[in-house]
Amino acid sequence: MYNWTDYIDPEELKRFTAETGIEVILDTYDSNETLLAKLQSGATGYDVIVPSDYMVQQMIELDLLQNVGVASFPNGGNIKPDLVDVYWDSGRNYTAPWNYGTTGIACNFAAEPGCANIKSWKDYFTAGLDKMDSLKDQVEVVSAALRATGVGKDDLCTTDKAKYLAAEELLAGFKPDVIESDGGIERVTAGTSNVRHAWNGSTHRMTVENPDVQYIYPSEGVNLWADNLAIPVGAPNLDNAKIFINWMMDPKSAGAQSNFSGYDNGITGSDAFMDESLKTDPAVVVPADKQALLSPLPNCSEEARELYTQVFTTWTTSQ
Repeated sequence: MYNWTDYIDPEELKRFTAETGIEVILDTYDSNETLLAKLQSGATGYDVIVPSDYMVQQMIELDLLQNVGVASFPNGGNIKPDLVDVYWDSGRNYTAPWNYGTTGIACNFAAEPGCANIKSWKDYFTAGLDKMDSLKDQVEVVSAALRATGVGKDDLCTTDKAKYLAAEELLAGFKPDVIESDGGIERVTAGTSNVRHAWNGSTHRMTVENPDVQYIYPSEGVNLWADNLAIPVGAPNLDNAKIFINWMMDPKSAGAQSNFSGYDNGITGSDAFMDESLKTDPAVVVPADKQALLSPLPNCSEEARELYTQVFTTWTTSQ
């Protein structure tokens, strides 16, 4: 299995092995782009991968995923109705829902008084505070910078170079102490980072450890994303991969996964197995007054993706 770092409960993997006799060997990555590059380099040793929505669409177009008819699996009927006909895999032929969430800002309000002044992405990028922390994810960072410089949610795949130049200029002044997708939970709970560009489930896990850490929904809007289980072309253990995906669509398995990861999931009935703290956390269950801020993670044209890469590379290499 090739998965995001710290994104599956080791105890659940042990339970899966005990119930099926199938051992899971785990390898990890830190972004969708890293996953894509790995597959495009010819890697064929993975049976299950976990791409986000927009990346699923790209991978289907590139013939990197197998159509295995996930919706027809024994547990395929457990997929939440509103997550069946999704834009990246209508009918759920290639993928099963995994976890879904949003991307905002985690802030330790006790350790950093400046958290009270962060209401927007622009505030985050221009705060100039100590112990700032950023994801190393070009789609998340660049889309946030575009929002901060006035680009609307429906224009995040723009090919207007002037808009990317404005985002690049904003990022030029943003010098966080850490640019790394992995390890954010540990850094914030340990106090080595106080303000982090963060996924909501990671923030939930921080808050469980330290209630002073709160999740901020930036006023310009936040990305709503959905991760998925998929089988890449060339998977050496196809039958075992199908068994694993079907097992993860069981409500008990999906609930346990959410309890570990801190995110909601796409399986009906799983809430009966989810921790109460997860079901009541405003970072996870989006408040009514924040719903309008949500918009899907964009799947941009190749031209726009190249502009994202250019802005992100310029920023990371200038640190």
